[in-house]
Amino acid sequence: MGSKNKLKRFKENLDFKNLFQPTRDDLIHNSFKLKGKWVSFFKNDNPIVLELGCGKGEYTTELAKLNPTKNYIGIDIKGARIWKGAKESTQNNLNNVCFIRTQIELIDKIFCEQEVSEIWITFPDPQQKIQRKKHRLTNSFFMSLYKKILKKGGEVNLKTDSEFLHGYTIGLLEGMRIDPIFANHDIYSNNNAPKEALEIKTFYEKKFIDSKKITFLKFKFD
Repeated sequence: MGSKNKLKRFKENLDFKNLFQPTRDDLIHNSFKLKGKWVSFFKNDNPIVLELGCGKGEYTTELAKLNPTKNYIGIDIKGARIWKGAKESTQNNLNNVCFIRTQIELIDKIFCEQEVSEIWITFPDPQQKIQRKKHRLTNSFFMSLYKKILKKGGEVNLKTDSEFLHGYTIGLLEGMRIDPIFANHDIYSNNNAPKEALEIKTFYEKKFIDSKKITFLKFKFD
């Protein structure tokens, strides 16, 4: 994408009512006003569901269409990508979806303890190199953040084409003595997979689905 297009999108991002771009300083100093008060934005107290590393927000918006009685929030640091989800959901008048441009390691500055009902992690970079372990979205640090903001019984969903990340995460769960609710190495050959995992596909998933198996993992901490 050219620099002119990026600048145009960054400018448009400032006008979207469903896109929040708090500064790192605001979050670190607990100045984000919607923390614990998301009902003031959504105008209801429906369950809050996050998609972490949402990219262009296509999964977030499709989840919102599929489940209108839940509120969906996509989080990503890439402003030029998240623009697409904010624009599409605005054009489609999706009132149960919004986006936040920030680092995922700061989510506990955006949500209070036990404020979130469910988390989706869809096709994250598996960060296979050992020196990149700290960036894996299911490492022990991130798991502790998820556990902190999730309600009792809140679920985490991991959908990926990386057998490495799927296996790594199962290994972590075993170490935590957590049995997955659902785990499959090829969800499209399993009709018992949750409908949100089967019925929604990202652009890249559609592109490579014939050459790569898609794994799916669902678990909760308690």
